[in-house]
Amino acid sequence: MPRNELTMTEGSESAAAAGFDRSLLLTPGRDLAGYLGRGIGWVLLTTVACASVMAVMLIFVFIFKEAWPFLTGGRVMEFFGSTAWYPARDDEFGALSLFAGSAYATAGATLIAGLLGVSAAVFLSDIVPFRIRQILKPVVEILAAIPSVAYGFFALLVVAPWMQDTLGFTTGTNILNVTVMLSIMAVPTVVSIAEDALTAVGRNLREGAYAMGCTRAETLVKVVIPAAHSGIIAAVILGMMRAIGETMLVWMASGNAAQVPSPWWDLSQSVRTVTATIAGEMGETERGGVHYHALFALGLLLLTITFGLNLVSEYFLRRTRRRQGTGG
Repeated sequence: MPRNELTMTEGSESAAAAGFDRSLLLTPGRDLAGYLGRGIGWVLLTTVACASVMAVMLIFVFIFKEAWPFLTGGRVMEFFGSTAWYPARDDEFGALSLFAGSAYATAGATLIAGLLGVSAAVFLSDIVPFRIRQILKPVVEILAAIPSVAYGFFALLVVAPWMQDTLGFTTGTNILNVTVMLSIMAVPTVVSIAEDALTAVGRNLREGAYAMGCTRAETLVKVVIPAAHSGIIAAVILGMMRAIGETMLVWMASGNAAQVPSPWWDLSQSVRTVTATIAGEMGETERGGVHYHALFALGLLLLTITFGLNLVSEYFLRRTRRRQGTGG
């Protein structure tokens, strides 16, 4: 038998022994097809990735271009220093009250969602049996699939009347209402990412803590949670981004009163957020007018904040991956 045929036969037998369906020695045609396939796949994936980056950059450029006339129109001090937002009536564009409304809603929702989400993540990762965890985690994540307008209707038709009747509030569409509902929307994000971070800590640290005589509570508080703190912080930040970018719920549940609450601790007062203002007024503005460009200035500020929060969360996620030895 010729040498090349013997080699092909041996290669086929080796491939069959190893469980492969094709020969390990490729013909020139197969080798060329594989090379072209890899090249085409690389080009397609690179194109998709670059298109995504370009889309984000174009969004930034477009919003900045539309906000630039307002930012250079001499009204920046009024924009950041005044609480009077009356664009249609008095031509006033003080956005401080809108920033305060967004801050109240986001801070309250982040606090509640962080406490509930991290507690639920610890419960799922280290306390509940695995079979029950496989049921509970998908149920929690289903909350993220509920449309925000459904949350808004619930807040408006159920929670608001309950607050008026039970708590004696003047209006049920207030800071407390929107904070509670936003926290419910943000909880699935916090639970999912925090639970992944806690699970990724691994059994070695847990078993080492138990071997040193630690109880389950001591192991969770002193070993597991500190080891996963970067992932937990990232989860809370992403939950905050979920809250700060929400539109329909805050539009329906916040009361839409452009004011800074006084006294500051009174959660029964109505507020108005940046996202609700953009959604409610963009359709009524004249294209190219001062009001139009002011709304884009609000959008530019909101986009910058969320982009910064995204970078911070990515930093903590990278730290988590490095500690787990997965690179990144």
